[in-house]
Amino acid sequence: ILLALLLWCAWIRRKYAFGGGGMMDRTHLVVLSHLDFDGQGQLLEVGCGSGPLSIRAALMWPEAKVTGIDYWGADFGYNQTMCEKNAASEGVAARCRFQHGDANKLDFPDKSFDAVVSNYVYHNIMGSDKRALLLETLRVLKKGGVFAINDNMKPRAYGDMEAFAQELRDMGYADVRLIDTAQEAFGSRRRAAMMMLGDSRMLAGRK
Repeated sequence: ILLALLLWCAWIRRKYAFGGGGMMDRTHLVVLSHLDFDGQGQLLEVGCGSGPLSIRAALMWPEAKVTGIDYWGADFGYNQTMCEKNAASEGVAARCRFQHGDANKLDFPDKSFDAVVSNYVYHNIMGSDKRALLLETLRVLKKGGVFAINDNMKPRAYGDMEAFAQELRDMGYADVRLIDTAQEAFGSRRRAAMMMLGDSRMLAGRK
């Protein structure tokens, strides 16, 4: 059983790896494809890790300024220097800024960004109210700004996301939609579940 578990974990790691299975690369493309961003202004990524999604956004929108924040816990082995080196290697260091941050309380004023993205971050923040995290993320978005927040949205952690999406519409948010990224990014819920992301969904829209 232990050997099977180790082999399964190794398989998952390979599938996620850039240059390996490439699932994270594919997921990043899915996230950005649902971000209705014109490429002008400031984009924030919450939970940037080693920076690949921020860097891809900078490559996709050559006029955008990108900020990536992360708590960079010791367990993950990422840090600001790594992000900066990765951005430099792709030629976008001048338009990418990385800094330490906490998704529970973002160190930015209201209405600071034109676009906000996040990918598989909030489910890792233990003890947090997931809806409070989402609202804190949307707080820093300008009126008319766009968002695409992808995560493993298990009902026991997130609650009824259809109801939450309607709450956002009632608050004045436009084009709010929930996208089944288990199907879109992984090809099926079963395959996503095998990679421990069976409840993958993305909340997207405009403020």
